Amino acid sequence: MNPANDKDPTAPVIVWFRRDLRLSDNPALSDAIETGRPVIPLYILDETEGLRAPGAASLWWLGISLARLNASLETLGSRLILRRGDAATELMAVVNETGAAEVVWNRLYDPGVTDRDAALKAGLKAQGLAARSFNSALLSEPWTVRNKSGEPFKVFSPFWRAAQGSLDLTPLHPTPDALTAPAIWPDSRRLETWGLQPTKPDWTGGFSLWTPGEVGAHARLASFLETGLARYTDGRNIPAAEAVSRLSPHLHFGEISPRQIWAAVDTAIDARPALGRQADKFKAELGWREFSYSLLFHNPQIETRNFKPAFDAFPWRDDPAGFDAWTKGQTGYPMVDAGMRELWTTGFMHNRVRMLVASFLVKHLLIDWRQGEAWFWDTLLDADRANNAASWQWVAGSGADAAPYFRIFSPMGQGEKFDTDGRYVRRWVPELARLPDAVIHSPWTADPLILRAAGITLGQTYPHPIVEHGFARERALQALKATRVEGDEAGRNYGDSCNNP
Repeated sequence: MNPANDKDPTAPVIVWFRRDLRLSDNPALSDAIETGRPVIPLYILDETEGLRAPGAASLWWLGISLARLNASLETLGSRLILRRGDAATELMAVVNETGAAEVVWNRLYDPGVTDRDAALKAGLKAQGLAARSFNSALLSEPWTVRNKSGEPFKVFSPFWRAAQGSLDLTPLHPTPDALTAPAIWPDSRRLETWGLQPTKPDWTGGFSLWTPGEVGAHARLASFLETGLARYTDGRNIPAAEAVSRLSPHLHFGEISPRQIWAAVDTAIDARPALGRQADKFKAELGWREFSYSLLFHNPQIETRNFKPAFDAFPWRDDPAGFDAWTKGQTGYPMVDAGMRELWTTGFMHNRVRMLVASFLVKHLLIDWRQGEAWFWDTLLDADRANNAASWQWVAGSGADAAPYFRIFSPMGQGEKFDTDGRYVRRWVPELARLPDAVIHSPWTADPLILRAAGITLGQTYPHPIVEHGFARERALQALKATRVEGDEAGRNYGDSCNNP
């Protein structure tokens, strides 16, 4: 490596793509272009030892998103270089192969990654290269929002009040119209050899409703602003309604930035001022994402350890049969089963139902929240380390600003309140489709004649509840009290959030 490369204008700059798979509002890419050097876009399938590997659903999305990013780069006269392995090793290999003078990237905040990136930056600079990193994923980086004592917030509402005073809402970075190519391209792996798309069997048939990639992200945002935002405050709680943005996978992979979403929402409000209340609620969901990243950054063990140590003594049950029934949507509670089947089929689950199925696992079945978090990590397209862990701990009661310990969702009550006409259950649990609305959320209460007319035989065509609600609720309350876990009712008046706006 030649330190004199910084004097050579033909020495390239490497743009190291990670979870920022877009060309627009990409600060690292904009910085690279401003150098005037040839640009080498690089993606490394990071297999750094000790880092958490993506789940199967996430890998499906990643493969398509990378292909579409490469196609976009090709329209600019460029291409995406692909490498696989230890990120530091592969990055340095590309630096050596190309004689690069500079390396730029957008920051991540995952446990282990921040320290690795800091060491990489120091190492590059020690060898005479320029190395710069930028914020592209958050409105406020985790170390920028603290309370008056200088400590990170543990409660959402004061966090969000403080954060809104320091959001990065500077003008968006422009979309490039061309990239200068290097004289010689480094070797690149073939995306199709990575095996990111399942084939035997291919369980992704229901994923066809998604369009990974930057174009798909902006189309999703436009659709939400046109039809969903106006009914977001109430509609976001109705699983059968199309009122949520479904932007969470696009946000996770960085196909769109939160700054772009915020700016688009503000533009929508300018055109339709009556949307202000709806927009504030939606922006608060972006705020919960920011809060989750703050929690992960300041508490890197939040994925595996209870945020509240009192929960370490909680008497979790070993219940493989119960967990299996939960994953397969065979609990005998229609609203829970509908959510788990939606997840398996589409890689997504409605926000309201996420809270219900999580509560059912940890409180009805007393199964450790970490088992549920791991299942979501593997099956959710929007699986995100910060959101997933923070939200599971919130529901369990073990997390920061957690739900009160005595909040135990009733599967029947949630269905009757938020799926009044049974449309959501009928879509995902079709064996119950012919039941009347009055009993669709509690088929075991239906008259035998009604069940027969609907073609249902409990225990055969649809299971009996695997645990009785009243018994499960009392058991959970006793376990929580015995553990001396107390709720923090004074905390989060923001209420029922989860991990996807």
